[in-house]
Amino acid sequence: MVSVLCVGLTTVDVTQRVAEFPVPGQKVQSLGVHLSPGGPAANAARAVAALGHRAVLLTSLGGELGDFALARLHPVRVRSVGAAGPALSMVAVRERDGERTVISRNAAAVDAAGPDAAVTVDPALVEAADVVLLDGHLGPLAVGAARLAKRAGVPVVLDAGSWKPVLDDLLPLVDVAACSAAFELSEAEVHARGVPLVVRTHGPRPVTWSRGGVTGSQPVPVVEARDTNGAGDVWHGALAVAVAEGLAVHDAVRWANEVAAVRVRHTARDWVEELGRWRDSG
Repeated sequence: MVSVLCVGLTTVDVTQRVAEFPVPGQKVQSLGVHLSPGGPAANAARAVAALGHRAVLLTSLGGELGDFALARLHPVRVRSVGAAGPALSMVAVRERDGERTVISRNAAAVDAAGPDAAVTVDPALVEAADVVLLDGHLGPLAVGAARLAKRAGVPVVLDAGSWKPVLDDLLPLVDVAACSAAFELSEAEVHARGVPLVVRTHGPRPVTWSRGGVTGSQPVPVVEARDTNGAGDVWHGALAVAVAEGLAVHDAVRWANEVAAVRVRHTARDWVEELGRWRDSG
């Protein structure tokens, strides 16, 4: 068992399954609705726990929505910093192919970042971790955790979904940058910021990576998708576990791809339990 410290955003997701996405002015009847914790760091932490590892989530939770999320994040161990959030996300998932559309304020209303937010990171949380996974939200908190990890020799993995100003400070502290296809910087530009290993996902197309002038790719399993929301978050959680276990990069990416494939085959209601069953069947 490894220990993963996930630092970043928690949301509460209202997921509606629909036959087709509505057009402007149209009302549609959903096929089902589910309320659950979401957000990049929280989804990654839930995946880590479902895979049988120790997951610690450093995030910002407050109010009734925070109480709701906290109650449903077990067995993830949650440390909340600040009293804001979580943000509320509205998610529509198309029944026939699992494609989703999301409306959310992201971290805008829940940012724990004041100029001294980094000091709220407990060094013991970082020192007890085998890897630190950051999603770039709650910026000063992420930078504080990354600095502590660097001093403690704990590898740092970044979920780089989109550019955030905090990445100017964060990238030089990162060991593995796992970028989405939409991430604005090229692999060369990320390497130039001091990141040794850059991995990039491309949706259903092969995942690519580069390190020290060596490049590679790993295909994504072909599955029948039921719900793609949060699949990237789950993939990052699995990759963090693989980094902690010291897997070679092609093995780490292949395994993360397999874990994400389990997520997309299931819905928001059942993916955590199904991931645990998949783990046990392996």
